[in-house]
Amino acid sequence: MKTKYFDLIDQTFDFPQEEFTLNNNELNFHGIDLKALIEQYGAPLKFTYLPKISDNINRAKSWFANAIAKHNYNGNYNYCYCTKSSHFKHVLDEALKNNIHIETSSAFDIDIVENLKAQGKITDDTFVVSNGFKRDRYIKNIARLINNGHKNCVVIIDNYEEINLLDQEIKDNYDIGIRIASEEEPKFEFYTSRLGIGYKNIVPFYNAEIKDNPKVTLKMLHFFINTGIRDTAYYWNELLKCMKVYVSLKKECPTLDSLNIGGGFPIKNSLAFEYDYQYMVDEIINQIKQTCDEAGVDVPNIFTEFGSFTVGEAGGAIYEVLYQKKQNDREKWNMINSSFITTMPDTWAINKRFVMLPITGWDKEYERVLLGGLTCDSDDYYNSEQHMNAIYLPKYSQEKPLYIGFFNTGAYQETIGGFGGLQHCLIPTPKHILIDRNEAGELITSVFAEQQTSEQLLSILGYDYGINQDLESTTNKANIASTIVQ
Repeated sequence: MKTKYFDLIDQTFDFPQEEFTLNNNELNFHGIDLKALIEQYGAPLKFTYLPKISDNINRAKSWFANAIAKHNYNGNYNYCYCTKSSHFKHVLDEALKNNIHIETSSAFDIDIVENLKAQGKITDDTFVVSNGFKRDRYIKNIARLINNGHKNCVVIIDNYEEINLLDQEIKDNYDIGIRIASEEEPKFEFYTSRLGIGYKNIVPFYNAEIKDNPKVTLKMLHFFINTGIRDTAYYWNELLKCMKVYVSLKKECPTLDSLNIGGGFPIKNSLAFEYDYQYMVDEIINQIKQTCDEAGVDVPNIFTEFGSFTVGEAGGAIYEVLYQKKQNDREKWNMINSSFITTMPDTWAINKRFVMLPITGWDKEYERVLLGGLTCDSDDYYNSEQHMNAIYLPKYSQEKPLYIGFFNTGAYQETIGGFGGLQHCLIPTPKHILIDRNEAGELITSVFAEQQTSEQLLSILGYDYGINQDLESTTNKANIASTIVQ
């Protein structure tokens, strides 16, 4: 009778897979010996496998290159990294090795762009697509970037007032795009996106506010679908509506030459994940070309803004099961040595699922369990896997530690969780490891950040200030607290 954990996985999925393999009944991820990683650095820990970032960028580039060649498409393709997915320097350093461009979302993004530019990692040829609703600081920072000579900045207009605000700050000519306020999928609580300008208003807006403005050149139409690029009737219908707007706008505005299809590719969240990326890219390019050919207008250059797809599959989190609590006759709670709320906030905020697998114990019998975090919050749990509506893990025993891993967690979790800051119930941010390969292909690891300490948390909270400290001392302490994340 097949009762071992390996038997369960083997008879349920196609296993091993490209990134997941076994060695002596212990899980490897992209050839990384995870048990050895635990022995060296302990658990809980988070890690970023940097080569996966470059791998995914180049996969996407190849899909678009194939589709452009297949359909004799006369436009070019530009891969942008959506920085809000992960702003960390090691992520940007790796991504920018691959001749890509940047999409920004807020004021301080521009500071990062300027920092990277000063290091030579971004050049004047790098497109900076500035998206999002723009407050005063964001406007000023964009203007500073353009005024200092970065001509490849395309400011995506989100509302009717932004051009006037930009005109006041930017000295010379500048390029813009217009974001379409797309209609959301029927399951959403609202009908139209809060971002952008409505389909029917874009051409009138161009004629009234842009056409006769000598400083402004309209270059891009920006199309974003909140649910991402998926093979659904909803997605194809919205793309068709977008193309109708593009054709109408192109006939009014000859300088319009680019379409940003926004959104993002899905990433693997289960061993049963299936998605035909090449088919989707082929179909997108084909439909854009067909629409333009029928209307007698030139096809646009294509921009994408992949965030989760760029960095998501590079990340992982490892925990140790500390204890098993049997709360009734049916439910067993495996308690991890960290918190889901603080380290993977998407699991409770939007019920997101990641690939979850044990690292050890594949030769043991399995059991159905629930996973609980350390906080006293009732929502700090992870209770179902998308592919089987339950969690099965090797049987827990106090004699031999059970380690579990969550994979493809590299997008958003650190920034949403407040990396380096206060965490729910003061559960510390885990140690974070960077994993790379040298020129010989050998794995190399380094510590990006140690686990938070009590002293760091207390400093943020102000408990080490003392009663009679003068203003200078107080300022110094505040500076220390603000640089913990560096």
